[in-house]
Formats: sequence, C-alpha cells, structure tokens
Amino acid sequence: MVSRIKFFQEAIKNIKTLGTLTPSSRFLSKKMIRKINFAKADVVVELGPGNGAITKYILERLSPNAILICFEINDNFYDQLEAIQHPQLVVVKASAEKIKEELIKLNISKANYIISSLPLTIIPDEISNEILKKTYQVLEHQGTFVQYQYSLTYYKKLKKVFQESISLEFQVLNIPPAFIYRCKKVE
Repeated sequence: MVSRIKFFQEAIKNIKTLGTLTPSSRFLSKKMIRKINFAKADVVVELGPGNGAITKYILERLSPNAILICFEINDNFYDQLEAIQHPQLVVVKASAEKIKEELIKLNISKANYIISSLPLTIIPDEISNEILKKTYQVLEHQGTFVQYQYSLTYYKKLKKVFQESISLEFQVLNIPPAFIYRCKKVE
C-alpha cells in the first residue's frame, strides 16, 4: 500500500512523463511477461520500470546467468529500483532512446526481450521514434518487444517498425485497463 501511495505522489508531480496515476497491477505485470522463455533469456531490458511493479516479477523468474537492465529517468523511481539490490539487476539512469549506447557500455550487443511501460503516446514523436528504432536494433533475431498502452492509438506506429509480427492482448484487471502489444523481430 505504501508503494502505491508513493507512486501516486510521484505521478501527481510528474504526470507528463509517467502517463498514469497508478502502478501496473499484478495481473498486467504477470501478463506482460508470461510468454518470456526465461530458461533461454540471457538479457532482458525494461524501459520505464517506475517503482518496479513488473521488475519484481521478472527478477523472480530470471535464470541464474541472466541479467535485467532497467532504464529509468525519474530520480525517485531510480532510487527505489537501486534499493532492490538484486545481483542480476542493473539500473541505468538514462532515457530509453539511449538504449543502444548504454548496452554497448555494458558490453552487451543484443537483448532477448524488451519490456516497456513507457507512455509512448505522450512522448514527443522524434523521441518515441528513436526509442522504437533503437529498440528494434538491439533486439536479437526473434527477440520480442512487449509494450502496454491504454489505447490502440500506437498500433500503426508499432506496425511500421515490426510489420506483421504484432499480436495484441487486453488486460481489464488494471487501472486503467491496458492493451499489451507483443512485437517480434523477424528480419
């Protein structure tokens, strides 16, 4: 409960960058990651993890040699993620548009999965386009990008990047209900 209150307080201060007033529900969190093959995933990246609602579920399932890299620009959320102190968690204080450069700094060239809670619809087009372009570049062949949004308005933009390899799900047990886009890199 304290975590939800802290999230709400942070959301009120930063609604233009967070895009929501509540963290992801456990139902949305679990549905976001349910198709990840954790036995084969070496590198999982999370964009905009906030207070770690999805992060904790990923960390519970990571194989012993895998790594989770979280990109968070909000100071308070960054500190909350750092406080987790999990040996497989790397928290990067950088914008998601710097994903390629930051992974290179970590000596990582490809990610198996990228999970995103970024409010893409409120991020300026030039930045969201850069995020999608670089996300696609760092995904391995057959890698998956999972993004949730509260509307279907982003479908066309994702389709430009991922062509026909997008599936859509809906999670009603979240405030507000959310659409989950699963995008596979098939080139």
